[in-house]
Amino acid sequence: MIQIDKLLTSLDEFMPDAKCALVFSSPFECLCAVMLSAQTTDKAVNLVTPTLFSKYPTPTEMAEASFEEVGDVIRSIGLYRNKAKNLIALAKEITDKYGGEVPLDIKKLTALPGVGIKTANVVLAECANRPAIAVDTHVSRVSKRLGLAKANDEPIEIEKKLEKKVPKDRQIKFHHQMIWFGRLVCHAKNPECDGCSLKKDCPYFKKISSSKGR
Repeated sequence: MIQIDKLLTSLDEFMPDAKCALVFSSPFECLCAVMLSAQTTDKAVNLVTPTLFSKYPTPTEMAEASFEEVGDVIRSIGLYRNKAKNLIALAKEITDKYGGEVPLDIKKLTALPGVGIKTANVVLAECANRPAIAVDTHVSRVSKRLGLAKANDEPIEIEKKLEKKVPKDRQIKFHHQMIWFGRLVCHAKNPECDGCSLKKDCPYFKKISSSKGR
Protein backbone atom coordinates (compact mmCIF):
# COMPACT_ATOMS: atom_id res chain seq x y z
CA MET A 1 0.00 0.00 0.00
CA ILE A 2 1.23 3.46 -0.86
CA GLN A 3 1.91 5.90 1.99
CA ILE A 4 -0.75 8.62 2.04
CA ASP A 5 1.78 11.45 2.42
CA LYS A 6 3.64 10.27 -0.67
CA LEU A 7 0.38 10.00 -2.61
CA LEU A 8 -0.75 13.50 -1.64
CA THR A 9 2.63 14.98 -2.62
CA SER A 10 2.58 13.21 -5.98
CA LEU A 11 -0.99 14.28 -6.72
CA ASP A 12 -0.13 17.89 -5.86
CA GLU A 13 2.80 17.80 -8.27
CA PHE A 14 0.73 16.20 -11.03
CA MET A 15 -2.43 18.33 -10.73
CA PRO A 16 -2.18 21.13 -8.15
CA ASP A 17 -5.34 22.88 -9.33
CA ALA A 18 -7.70 19.93 -9.77
CA LYS A 19 -11.36 20.85 -9.44
CA CYS A 20 -14.82 19.69 -10.40
CA ALA A 21 -15.26 19.43 -14.17
CA LEU A 22 -19.00 20.08 -14.01
CA VAL A 23 -20.18 23.64 -14.62
CA PHE A 24 -22.72 25.14 -12.22
CA SER A 25 -23.41 28.39 -10.34
CA SER A 26 -25.72 27.42 -7.46
CA PRO A 27 -26.38 24.48 -5.13
CA PHE A 28 -29.44 23.55 -7.18
CA GLU A 29 -27.44 23.54 -10.41
CA CYS A 30 -24.69 21.55 -8.70
CA LEU A 31 -27.17 18.97 -7.46
CA CYS A 32 -28.74 18.58 -10.90
CA ALA A 33 -25.40 18.38 -12.71
CA VAL A 34 -23.93 15.78 -10.37
CA MET A 35 -27.08 13.67 -10.53
CA LEU A 36 -27.05 13.84 -14.32
CA SER A 37 -23.39 12.74 -14.44
CA ALA A 38 -24.17 9.20 -13.26
CA GLN A 39 -23.14 6.67 -15.93
CA THR A 40 -22.18 9.37 -18.39
CA THR A 41 -19.36 11.89 -18.81
CA ASP A 42 -19.04 15.34 -17.29
CA LYS A 43 -18.46 16.64 -20.82
CA ALA A 44 -21.82 15.27 -21.95
CA VAL A 45 -23.54 16.83 -18.93
CA ASN A 46 -21.94 20.22 -19.56
CA LEU A 47 -23.39 20.20 -23.06
CA VAL A 48 -26.99 19.98 -21.83
CA THR A 49 -26.96 21.93 -18.57
CA PRO A 50 -26.71 25.45 -20.10
CA THR A 51 -30.11 24.93 -21.76
CA LEU A 52 -31.51 23.09 -18.75
CA PHE A 53 -30.50 25.79 -16.27
CA SER A 54 -31.63 28.57 -18.60
CA LYS A 55 -35.12 27.07 -18.82
CA TYR A 56 -35.30 25.99 -15.17
CA PRO A 57 -32.99 28.19 -13.04
CA THR A 58 -34.64 27.26 -9.74
CA PRO A 59 -36.47 24.23 -8.28
CA THR A 60 -39.79 26.08 -8.64
CA GLU A 61 -39.55 26.30 -12.43
CA MET A 62 -38.34 22.72 -12.79
CA ALA A 63 -41.06 21.41 -10.48
CA GLU A 64 -43.67 22.78 -12.87
CA ALA A 65 -42.04 21.33 -15.99
CA SER A 66 -43.35 18.26 -17.77
CA PHE A 67 -41.43 15.03 -18.14
CA GLU A 68 -41.39 15.51 -21.91
CA GLU A 69 -39.92 19.00 -21.65
CA VAL A 70 -37.08 18.06 -19.30
CA GLY A 71 -36.46 14.78 -21.11
CA ASP A 72 -36.10 16.58 -24.42
CA VAL A 73 -33.37 18.85 -23.02
CA ILE A 74 -31.28 16.01 -21.56
CA ARG A 75 -32.07 13.39 -24.19
CA SER A 76 -28.43 13.10 -25.31
CA ILE A 77 -27.14 11.72 -22.00
CA GLY A 78 -27.44 8.24 -20.58
CA LEU A 79 -30.57 7.14 -18.70
CA TYR A 80 -32.22 10.45 -19.55
CA ARG A 81 -35.78 9.22 -18.93
CA ASN A 82 -35.13 8.17 -15.35
CA LYS A 83 -33.02 11.28 -14.74
CA ALA A 84 -35.75 13.59 -16.07
CA LYS A 85 -38.25 11.93 -13.74
CA ASN A 86 -35.92 12.35 -10.75
CA LEU A 87 -35.07 15.98 -11.59
CA ILE A 88 -38.73 16.97 -11.53
CA ALA A 89 -39.43 14.93 -8.39
CA LEU A 90 -36.51 16.38 -6.42
CA ALA A 91 -37.36 19.89 -7.59
CA LYS A 92 -40.90 19.45 -6.26
CA GLU A 93 -39.61 18.15 -2.94
CA ILE A 94 -37.09 20.97 -2.56
CA THR A 95 -39.84 23.49 -3.37
CA ASP A 96 -42.44 21.98 -1.06
CA LYS A 97 -40.26 20.90 1.88
CA TYR A 98 -37.41 23.39 1.85
CA GLY A 99 -38.82 26.56 0.35
CA GLY A 100 -36.84 26.19 -2.84
CA GLU A 101 -33.45 25.96 -1.10
CA VAL A 102 -31.29 22.86 -1.49
CA PRO A 103 -30.78 21.40 2.01
CA LEU A 104 -27.05 21.13 2.68
CA ASP A 105 -27.48 18.18 4.98
CA ILE A 106 -26.42 14.62 4.17
CA LYS A 107 -29.60 12.93 5.42
CA LYS A 108 -31.94 15.39 3.73
CA LEU A 109 -30.01 15.27 0.46
CA THR A 110 -29.93 11.48 0.25
CA ALA A 111 -33.66 11.40 0.94
CA LEU A 112 -34.31 13.34 -2.27
CA PRO A 113 -35.34 11.34 -5.39
CA GLY A 114 -32.34 10.06 -7.32
CA VAL A 115 -29.74 11.40 -4.88
CA GLY A 116 -27.25 8.88 -3.50
CA ILE A 117 -24.36 9.29 -1.07
CA LYS A 118 -21.86 10.10 -3.84
CA THR A 119 -24.01 12.90 -5.23
CA ALA A 120 -24.71 14.27 -1.75
CA ASN A 121 -21.02 14.27 -0.84
CA VAL A 122 -20.08 16.20 -3.98
CA VAL A 123 -22.79 18.80 -3.34
CA LEU A 124 -21.70 19.26 0.28
CA ALA A 125 -18.05 19.56 -0.71
CA GLU A 126 -18.67 22.00 -3.54
CA CYS A 127 -21.43 24.10 -2.00
CA ALA A 128 -20.74 23.93 1.74
CA ASN A 129 -16.97 23.29 1.67
CA ARG A 130 -17.65 20.27 3.84
CA PRO A 131 -14.84 17.66 3.89
CA ALA A 132 -15.94 14.56 2.00
CA ILE A 133 -14.58 12.06 -0.50
CA ALA A 134 -17.19 10.99 -3.02
CA VAL A 135 -16.30 7.60 -4.47
CA ASP A 136 -17.02 7.28 -8.18
CA THR A 137 -15.60 4.65 -10.54
CA HIS A 138 -12.26 6.51 -10.87
CA VAL A 139 -11.73 6.97 -7.13
CA SER A 140 -12.72 3.35 -6.53
CA ARG A 141 -10.39 1.96 -9.19
CA VAL A 142 -7.36 4.03 -8.20
CA SER A 143 -7.87 3.36 -4.49
CA LYS A 144 -7.96 -0.39 -5.04
CA ARG A 145 -4.94 -0.39 -7.32
CA LEU A 146 -2.90 1.63 -4.84
CA GLY A 147 -3.86 -0.67 -1.99
CA LEU A 148 -5.91 1.93 -0.15
CA ALA A 149 -8.95 -0.33 -0.37
CA LYS A 150 -9.65 -4.00 -0.97
CA ALA A 151 -10.71 -5.33 -4.35
CA ASN A 152 -14.22 -6.21 -3.15
CA ASP A 153 -14.87 -3.03 -1.15
CA GLU A 154 -18.10 -1.20 -1.89
CA PRO A 155 -18.01 2.61 -2.43
CA ILE A 156 -19.18 3.39 1.11
CA GLU A 157 -16.38 1.20 2.53
CA ILE A 158 -13.80 2.92 0.35
CA GLU A 159 -15.15 6.32 1.38
CA LYS A 160 -14.75 5.50 5.08
CA LYS A 161 -11.21 4.17 4.61
CA LEU A 162 -10.08 7.19 2.60
CA GLU A 163 -11.62 9.67 5.02
CA LYS A 164 -9.64 8.05 7.84
CA LYS A 165 -6.38 8.31 5.90
CA VAL A 166 -6.68 11.72 4.22
CA PRO A 167 -6.58 14.88 6.40
CA LYS A 168 -9.92 16.69 6.43
CA ASP A 169 -8.46 19.86 4.94
CA ARG A 170 -7.26 17.86 1.93
CA GLN A 171 -10.29 15.67 1.26
CA ILE A 172 -12.12 17.86 -1.26
CA LYS A 173 -9.01 18.48 -3.33
CA PHE A 174 -7.94 14.84 -3.01
CA HIS A 175 -11.31 13.71 -4.36
CA HIS A 176 -10.88 15.79 -7.52
CA GLN A 177 -7.22 14.80 -7.92
CA MET A 178 -8.08 11.11 -7.75
CA ILE A 179 -10.79 11.53 -10.38
CA TRP A 180 -8.44 13.35 -12.77
CA PHE A 181 -5.64 10.86 -12.08
CA GLY A 182 -8.01 8.05 -12.99
CA ARG A 183 -9.11 9.82 -16.16
CA LEU A 184 -5.68 10.86 -17.39
CA VAL A 185 -3.31 8.13 -16.17
CA CYS A 186 -4.84 5.21 -14.29
CA HIS A 187 -7.39 4.22 -16.95
CA ALA A 188 -9.66 1.24 -16.47
CA LYS A 189 -8.07 -0.30 -19.57
CA ASN A 190 -4.42 0.15 -20.51
CA PRO A 191 -3.33 2.40 -17.61
CA GLU A 192 -0.20 4.41 -18.32
CA CYS A 193 1.86 2.71 -15.63
CA ASP A 194 5.29 3.17 -17.20
CA GLY A 195 5.07 6.94 -17.01
CA CYS A 196 3.33 7.05 -13.62
CA SER A 197 5.19 8.62 -10.70
CA LEU A 198 3.46 6.24 -8.29
CA LYS A 199 4.49 2.97 -9.91
CA LYS A 200 7.31 2.17 -7.45
CA ASP A 201 4.79 2.11 -4.60
CA CYS A 202 1.82 0.73 -6.51
CA PRO A 203 0.71 -2.86 -5.74
CA TYR A 204 -1.13 -3.04 -9.07
CA PHE A 205 2.01 -2.14 -11.05
CA LYS A 206 4.08 -4.67 -9.10
CA LYS A 207 1.48 -7.33 -9.82
CA ILE A 208 1.29 -6.75 -13.57
CA SER A 209 5.07 -6.35 -13.81
CA SER A 210 5.53 -9.70 -12.11
CA SER A 211 3.02 -11.38 -14.40
CA LYS A 212 4.81 -9.97 -17.45
CA GLY A 213 8.21 -10.94 -16.12
CA ARG A 214 9.58 -7.40 -15.98
